[in-house]
Amino acid sequence: MCVALLTYADLSTRLDISREAARSLARRRGWPRSRSDDGKALVSVDLSELRYTPRPRRRRQAGQVDAPIARIEPVEIDASMAEIEAIKIEAFKAEIARLEAVAAGYRAVFEREHERADRLAAELLQAAAETKAANAWAARLEDEVAALRTGRQAGGSIAGQAAHRLGRLAASIVQADRAASR
Repeated sequence: MCVALLTYADLSTRLDISREAARSLARRRGWPRSRSDDGKALVSVDLSELRYTPRPRRRRQAGQVDAPIARIEPVEIDASMAEIEAIKIEAFKAEIARLEAVAAGYRAVFEREHERADRLAAELLQAAAETKAANAWAARLEDEVAALRTGRQAGGSIAGQAAHRLGRLAASIVQADRAASR
């Protein structure tokens, strides 16, 4: 197990990758990092574990906008500039039509998501109202339980008041249960 302290530049030359790729690799693998005296970042790398094969670089492909122009057949040299310009104009018109179709597709997705967001907002408002009503109901039940525990009410015996309160509490619980099951 041979551990070496390498800068990102040293690591990139050893692996034949860019400095940014070396930095990213060090982060992904979780290699310990520190600072040198001159302020450069040092990475502790176990050289026995250092097996890295960089991905092959992708060739830059022609962009989508350039694609119709690339498909134009070669024009004879004696063709006039007007013909060449007409061909380019037709290619641009075709590209504009394609982009308009793509934009229409994105617009349809936008409209669908907008409607979905509106439905979710309405459901959220309904849930908030139901939560508020349930909290009010729970507070009322807590008040009744507290009143039963204290047994203080003007007039009547404490036992009779407790029985009356207990009956009302049971009726409230049944009513809340029925409302919740709907």
